[in-house]
Amino acid sequence: MDIGHLHFLVAEADNPQRTALLDLLGALGARRVTEVPDGHMALRACQAGVTPGVDVAIVNLELPGMDGLELIRNLAVLETGARLIVVGAQHPNLMFAVETLAQAFGIDLLGTIVKPVTEPKLKALLDNYVPAARPHARPIEPTFTFSQVGTGLQKRQFEPFFQPKIELASGQVKGLEIFARWRHPEHGVLGPSAFIGALEENNRIDFLDWSMIEMSVERCRWFHDQGIPISISINVAPETITHPNFVRQITACIGRHRVMPDYLTFEMPESSVLNSDPNFIERLVRLRMMGFGLAIDDYGTGRSNLQLLARIPFSELKIDRSFVDGASRKRPLSTVLRSCLGLAHSLDRMSVAVGVETRQDWDFLQGLGCTYAQGYHIANPMAAEDFPGWLEDWRHFF
Repeated sequence: MDIGHLHFLVAEADNPQRTALLDLLGALGARRVTEVPDGHMALRACQAGVTPGVDVAIVNLELPGMDGLELIRNLAVLETGARLIVVGAQHPNLMFAVETLAQAFGIDLLGTIVKPVTEPKLKALLDNYVPAARPHARPIEPTFTFSQVGTGLQKRQFEPFFQPKIELASGQVKGLEIFARWRHPEHGVLGPSAFIGALEENNRIDFLDWSMIEMSVERCRWFHDQGIPISISINVAPETITHPNFVRQITACIGRHRVMPDYLTFEMPESSVLNSDPNFIERLVRLRMMGFGLAIDDYGTGRSNLQLLARIPFSELKIDRSFVDGASRKRPLSTVLRSCLGLAHSLDRMSVAVGVETRQDWDFLQGLGCTYAQGYHIANPMAAEDFPGWLEDWRHFF
């Protein structure tokens, strides 16, 4: 990318290394660079009214006065909007921890570089630079009361959107995950952040669950009638599944729409699935005996009891996107990802990588033997009527 219009800040105490960084930036096309030898000067350079408009700050961890870690914390407080590149001589695992720290502070991090800094390393991070959206351009999320959400559900303004799940070995579409969307008459299509809170505050998430179950199974029947015998996965709250009437209601639902249980998988987050309540485990076992699939969602984000995990009769292990995105480039993430995939394989469960957003992620997962992948690299969630056309295009692609 052309970086000539960007304003760079270079914070490096060692004169020769600072000069080398300036030369690298110049070779890449940078024309406006501010250089400082310590952390306090770097912070002042980023403050509005002193040197406004720093787009990218390249910061060494070892700075006099205020080191890189303290500088990161203070930059987060300033909310300058500058992108950050952290440079250090530390081990890659420690640099990865620094990335985690910066992101936890809310810093927009382009990445870290283990010394020596080279032109290819620097260019690779700068290629990820995307101008920040101006604050006034950000859409304001509307908020709704429980009554308003309930009215929308009653009027069938909610509908399931579908994101394809692809078998990595063959490229074939093997399933669809359901995402709830609200076609609001004034605000257009809204995602869960607009309505989940109101339902959870009133302990009625089951209203949304049953609305999505009914409409998703109805759409599943429609897909089958179009000659597309596809499976669907639906996120449901544990309290919905453990309700005494759940088995009776789901049996009636699939009966109405003539859909076999093995075309339907229920997804629940790891944090809620891994408990030792015998009534909950009994319900999971019963659903598996009936032929329904069970998936543990967001795997890796909870505190897993591995013994209990082995006993839960789930059919899929869905690996959280935080372990997928960037795993091909970051060894600590790839190590965790390999461990998750190995666990699924050893338990004879299917593995699903969530949040696959680049071809690099796709190729890396293929090489690791992951079963399925889903994410924006494949497709965004789409309305039911859009799926047959997308599927035809995908089949031509593969």
